[in-house]
Amino acid sequence: MSQDDRPDAATEAFLAHRNLLFTVAYEMLGSAADAEDVLQETWLRWVGVDLSDVRDQRAYLVKITTRQALTRLRTLGRRKESYVGPWLPEPLLTSPDVAEDVELADSVSMAMLLVLETLAPTERAVFVLREVFDLGYDEIAEAVDKTPAAVRQIAHRARAHVAARRPREVVSQSATRDALEAFRQAAATGDIQGLLDILAPDVVLIGDGGGLKQAVPRPVVGADKVSRLLAVGLGRVADVLSMQPAQVNGYPALVVRMDGELDSVLAVRIDDGLITGLYAVRNPEKLSHMEQETALRR
Repeated sequence: MSQDDRPDAATEAFLAHRNLLFTVAYEMLGSAADAEDVLQETWLRWVGVDLSDVRDQRAYLVKITTRQALTRLRTLGRRKESYVGPWLPEPLLTSPDVAEDVELADSVSMAMLLVLETLAPTERAVFVLREVFDLGYDEIAEAVDKTPAAVRQIAHRARAHVAARRPREVVSQSATRDALEAFRQAAATGDIQGLLDILAPDVVLIGDGGGLKQAVPRPVVGADKVSRLLAVGLGRVADVLSMQPAQVNGYPALVVRMDGELDSVLAVRIDDGLITGLYAVRNPEKLSHMEQETALRR
């Protein structure tokens, strides 16, 4: 391959796998902005690689992306320590094909991303690469700079950790849509009993304003507290508020607008037919990927 051809070949390979690489980085970071930065760093390293030495371009690109994401993940951890209020993943407006891939939708759901937040950085990388993208242990070992035997142990530990914390079953799109519609109608009319009927007794409401928008300063726990907070809070702005369904992170969610302007995104976690988690992202810096669909791939 001539030197003149090299940039074109590198660009073609990178673009062919870009959506996959973004998905890897996003699942590791929970931040679209940081995932985009990781892709930039991946590209800068990729153009310096001699492609004649690369046997599997996809695996090589995933390795670069994973290493850059691990570095960014550790920085992100320090940043979260000084974050104002609770931190939630950055929501993405996703296309219907993401919802059709049940495993992909489950892996990028707000509920799963919050479970992944409880893993150590290397555990998170190993879990994502193995369970979501089905990479071999040898490939993962290259990406995280561990032995294959160590990666197997990390994968086993991470799998058990996630299994104990993830939703008890993969909830269908229709079940999520039905629960959200029941919630929307009750919230819009201030129907406390209607909210109590769809909220689990131990439901948790988490709001992320990032210090830029008002949000609950700490998680609110319990159906009674959450329902009354929502009924009172939404009742005050009922004349200017609208809640519309949208596909967010692979699942139905609600997009909240005030006077027609995007205000927040509300995602849910559902267990046994009831809402056990309500995640309201209000931080305007986290809503930039709600204007157009983001392509995700496995």
